[in-house]
Amino acid sequence: MMRDRFELPRNAAGEPLVYFCGHSLGLMPIEARRIVNEELDSWAARGIDGQFSGQRPWVDYAAQMQAGLAALAGADASEVVAMNALTLNLHVLMASFYRPRGTRRRILIEAGAFPSDRHAVAGQIAWHGLDPRDCLLELAPRAGEDLLREDDIEGAIERAGETLALVLWPGVQYLTGQAFDCARIACAARHAGAVVGFDMAHAIGNLPLALHDWNADFAAWCSYKYLNSGPGAIGGAFVHARHAHRSDLPRLAGWWGHDPATRFRMAPGFDAAAGAAGWQVSNPPIFSSAPLLASLEIFMAAGIGRLREQSIALTRALEAEIDALPAGEASLVTPRDARARGAQLSIRVRGDAERSRRIFDALAVRGIVCDWREPDVLRIAPVPLYNTADEIRHAGAALRAALAQVG
Repeated sequence: MMRDRFELPRNAAGEPLVYFCGHSLGLMPIEARRIVNEELDSWAARGIDGQFSGQRPWVDYAAQMQAGLAALAGADASEVVAMNALTLNLHVLMASFYRPRGTRRRILIEAGAFPSDRHAVAGQIAWHGLDPRDCLLELAPRAGEDLLREDDIEGAIERAGETLALVLWPGVQYLTGQAFDCARIACAARHAGAVVGFDMAHAIGNLPLALHDWNADFAAWCSYKYLNSGPGAIGGAFVHARHAHRSDLPRLAGWWGHDPATRFRMAPGFDAAAGAAGWQVSNPPIFSSAPLLASLEIFMAAGIGRLREQSIALTRALEAEIDALPAGEASLVTPRDARARGAQLSIRVRGDAERSRRIFDALAVRGIVCDWREPDVLRIAPVPLYNTADEIRHAGAALRAALAQVG
């Protein structure tokens, strides 16, 4: 538990709110303010010299995040890079790894994917002069079910066969909270001859990952959810080491992806930096990168394995509170198997969307910060870095009171 290393949102009386929204925006590490201020002070005192001098020279800023990101991604340091934002990273990576040829031109995603992912995939298909209606495959749960079955995912990959160019899959589905067996999906995709990439926005910092050992070709994520780096903060990417020196892969090259040893020679030719760093386009935004340094320090101290154990305990306690509600009032959307979920539990309450929204509003009045997604899903995420068992019990009581109030 690292609760004392985070700023806690408070109500008008100065009392901490019960914050269960780390799946959307993580809380601010206390040390983030110090690090951001140090960079502001460096800018004020040094100007351009801050690029190459000071406590954390800006020219090497992304490299300072490599070790922490590699530990959370389950990767070698050279396979990860802090850069851009999530959707841009998906575009940058798909520009290299989605290479439709002949009949192999289709992309498989989950139906109900986060809209930005679907926009990016459809945009990449259209960029190649193809029709998303023909080339975009979307796998939905079975009729009457909320969750995707692993066998069905494998089956969809096998059926697509030689028409499949790319599988782009989430580590955790944003709405249901379902966590997927990424190793199994990657194996099936590679067996079909397809490239496999992962959107780890809801997985990194939430679950232990092993992107290298899973043989993912690429992955991308944002860092403002479980990584607690602040709104609009820098994202990240993974590129497997086997692609590090592939000259046949086209890329959206930029100056910051050039080999740092020769970058400042300003030569016209592009000589890619080793590993994932070679996919950088622009230099990192320092003030939206600095908070990530504070958060990664906390993760390194806590250990993702230990955090995962605490997360399972918290979600099991929350599950018990949901099960103790009056019969028929709420149902769990997220898998009950702890291995198939992360910190987020999604619940559906009895009634229509209007009633669900009223319950959400009633929880907010009681100091519970969660979120609501159309048409009727409440998403509640106890984050082991800063949420407690007492808060789980408080949430259960607040849910019972809200249900009674709304009627």
